[in-house]
Amino acid sequence: MSAPAKFLFDVDFAAGGDQPAEQAVSKAALEVAIAEAEARGHRAGYAAAQADIAAESERRMAAALDQIAHALTALTGGLHEIEQRLEAEAVEVAHAVGAKLASELISREPFAEIAALAADCFDHVIGAPHVVVRINDALYADAHERLAEIARLRGFEGRLVVLAEPDVALGDCRIEWADGGVSRDRAKAEAAINEAVAAYVAVRRPADPQVSRRHRHE
Repeated sequence: MSAPAKFLFDVDFAAGGDQPAEQAVSKAALEVAIAEAEARGHRAGYAAAQADIAAESERRMAAALDQIAHALTALTGGLHEIEQRLEAEAVEVAHAVGAKLASELISREPFAEIAALAADCFDHVIGAPHVVVRINDALYADAHERLAEIARLRGFEGRLVVLAEPDVALGDCRIEWADGGVSRDRAKAEAAINEAVAAYVAVRRPADPQVSRRHRHE
């Protein structure tokens, strides 16, 4: 009869028989912990990348909006300058056309403005003892009778004196009475108008467009 088999154990019972199981559990836990750490790192990296992308997008958007604002400001300033220049040019054209028309009207109807001024004066000096009207000598022959008719229609009963004056421009006149007088001097009126137009245009049109643009860019 053979000798009974001996049971050989690799486990040291003195040290505890569950040591291999503990080693297996620790390894599995370590793998889970590593996987979770990798997942957290991935999530953290993704979130950081998304935050960087969002920040860069906001920075670029702010820069683009700033450029648009500067462009709109420059455009508004340019349009304002164009508007002022066009307005100034329109005034100049209107002034030139008005002066041309005035000259043509005076050449065609030199007595028209004199008649209008005389009619207005006679309304205010009905009680004056006499009125003197000085006109260009080229108009004297026709104007004397026409002025007398205007005075009569306006109710003026005083003495009307019409004098031919070579130094009075065609279409101009000087009307005088005892305590006052009025005149129509086209040259002085045109000088005043020219000065007013020049001042108006000077304010609305830069003296040197190149300088204006250079200053705007600076």
